[in-house]
Amino acid sequence: CDGQGRPLILLLSEGQMSDYKGAALMLDAFPTAKVLLGDKGYDADWFRKALDNQGIAACIPSRTNRKLSIPYDKMLYRQRHKIENMFAKLKDWRRIHTRYDRCAHTFMSAICIAATVIFWI
Repeated sequence: CDGQGRPLILLLSEGQMSDYKGAALMLDAFPTAKVLLGDKGYDADWFRKALDNQGIAACIPSRTNRKLSIPYDKMLYRQRHKIENMFAKLKDWRRIHTRYDRCAHTFMSAICIAATVIFWI
């Protein structure tokens, strides 16, 4: 999502896929941005390097098992609540919250409709 909490890129992945592997699939579609906010699930050296190659600074806290922790801007990281709020707005839609649709393409269609409405509200 962007700085205003509006969804920008959507990816429906399998339930057990790690966050940074899903982000790698969307890396080429990232819009021009100065900073990417992410939780510890996105902490990977190759992902940080890929962001750096695109000119995007990573504001991602280090995982607890990392030997040398990488510093991040804690004040900027507080803005990550906008991302969580965007997911909460998507889950306000009962069809998405309960995973009413069994087919992935139908479920993704419902997410796209909800994201479009959220983007313009």
